[in-house]
Amino acid sequence: MATPANTIAFQGYLGANSHIAIKECFPKMTPLPCVRFEEAFEAVQKGKARLAMIPVDNSIAGRVADIHHILPGSGLSIIGEHFLRVTYQLLAVPGASLKTLKTVESHVQSLSQCSKFIRQHKLTAITSADNAGAAMDVAQRGDKTVAAIAPPLAGKIYGLKTLAAKIEDFDHNTTRFLIMSKTPAKTNAKKGGPYVTSFVFRLRSVPAALYKALGGFATNGVNMTKLESYMIGGKFSAVQFYADVDGHPDDISLRHALEDLRFYSQEVVILGTYPAHPFRKKS
Repeated sequence: MATPANTIAFQGYLGANSHIAIKECFPKMTPLPCVRFEEAFEAVQKGKARLAMIPVDNSIAGRVADIHHILPGSGLSIIGEHFLRVTYQLLAVPGASLKTLKTVESHVQSLSQCSKFIRQHKLTAITSADNAGAAMDVAQRGDKTVAAIAPPLAGKIYGLKTLAAKIEDFDHNTTRFLIMSKTPAKTNAKKGGPYVTSFVFRLRSVPAALYKALGGFATNGVNMTKLESYMIGGKFSAVQFYADVDGHPDDISLRHALEDLRFYSQEVVILGTYPAHPFRKKS
């Protein structure tokens, strides 16, 4: 029987890429589908789930919208990451074929990741809130002119026929997921690792603040693997930065770099320190 301690929340329907990531990382945990990302975070906040599996980046489509706005105020910590090789299939009801199809439904990112295939077969793309949800919708409608672009797992769950496999534009299509928890990961700078530390910061309004703030990472030899800016509060002047760096805050080099960052920032919030996924070394 599923319990909150053995439950992991995700955005989407059963069969989504987040569901596949859960099966790879936590095969014994019970997945909890949520309509919106906010609901997945809330499930952990309110104790309905112990963890949440949240996509943040895709190697083709870029960052997942809204996540950077939700993370800082969620009160949750990043305790791990997972890289999922994404593959898509063209799924339709039994009896359908490429000749009968007119439209294809999926999430906007899934459609963009399969744009060559869609153009090649002259299909009209229709945006859905979720690729697995699109597969469920196609199955329920029973319309041979409509197909869904979704992961293979969705086809199995909803009883759809595979008309074409591996239709993504590039074979390096990979999505990075963050594993979120109420409790920070127990890490030790001298044991385990390598580690990744994620944080957000807002700069003070002084000339060359970003240049000076990031200078500490360069002078202390800390590798920054990600830096993104986004507006907050609907103001063009209010910008927040999200960053990933190699290392643990207890490492002397990263500790000094963060001290420099805090000097030039209004606020620095550590979102989590967690083991680096093996995919980083392979790539």
